[in-house]
Amino acid sequence: MTGIVPAERGIGGTALADALPEFVVVVFAAVTHLADPWFLFAALAIAYWFAGDRLATAPRRAGAVAIAAVTCAYAAVALGKAWFAVPRPPGAMGLADVPAWLPVLLSGWYEAQVLSDGFGFPSGHATGAAAAYGALALLYDRVWTARRRLLTGGGVAVAVAASRVVIEVHYVVDVVAGLLVGGGVVVGVLWLAGDARFRGSGVDRAVGGLELDPTPAFLLAAAVSVAAAGVAAAGGHTGEVVEAGIGIATGVGGAIGWLLVDGDEPAVPVRIAVPALAVTGSLWVGAYVLADSLAVTLVATTAAVVAVVALPALPERLAGTL
Repeated sequence: MTGIVPAERGIGGTALADALPEFVVVVFAAVTHLADPWFLFAALAIAYWFAGDRLATAPRRAGAVAIAAVTCAYAAVALGKAWFAVPRPPGAMGLADVPAWLPVLLSGWYEAQVLSDGFGFPSGHATGAAAAYGALALLYDRVWTARRRLLTGGGVAVAVAASRVVIEVHYVVDVVAGLLVGGGVVVGVLWLAGDARFRGSGVDRAVGGLELDPTPAFLLAAAVSVAAAGVAAAGGHTGEVVEAGIGIATGVGGAIGWLLVDGDEPAVPVRIAVPALAVTGSLWVGAYVLADSLAVTLVATTAAVVAVVALPALPERLAGTL
């Protein structure tokens, strides 16, 4: 399928990036963190656990659907990268041109940002940013106005997409495709979740969040990830098989975790959230560190996601046993 998305697909983005001052490139290298997978899932988990009625009509349902949207977005990325299998720009591999004025302590960080392996189309950061910040803007419906939320979320997503071109780990077409895929995923996930704004139903759209159900989106993410794993395995792309496996585990874990909650729970107490964050974080790190063992990665990821999604039900269950 590489003929559909050519390996040489730049449209001037690299030349523009080369013309920018080094300071600007370093700033964009920091901006790109706003859509790192670890950052997005941590931020969404915190919003899911702690958000109250001042932020969303149904904060637990809104948070779970946002997590499901990003899970679907990454599943789509895994399938797209395995399907098209086209490389990143040449600047993403090899030696990094670290600015001489950058402190030694930041040199390693900068090098890690501007070097990246794997396939390039579509951009995972652009897709994840569009899905995450688009979902937050649409689901946390009691913050600001809808217009302001969408402009802010869209602005962050575009900034992240631009950062991937500026640091030369993606072509412009990669990030544009990512933004479109991420935006489409948000609409599709909210439709699957039963959001009245996208169902065209005659019910009161102001309270549509009360009935949101992330389960179909989690299961869709798992199914798409299965397809991605098959395509990656057929092409001999080991790294993409692992990424697809993580997508399967995340989708399945999210669906299982949601079975354990009612969706109407209050915010999670800090005394419970802090140790839970340590446990789930350790499981996530272990999943990636032990990526050579696909079975261990799948188990660790599934357990982490089940714990994240089911956590709001834990305080009531603990109280019932005391």
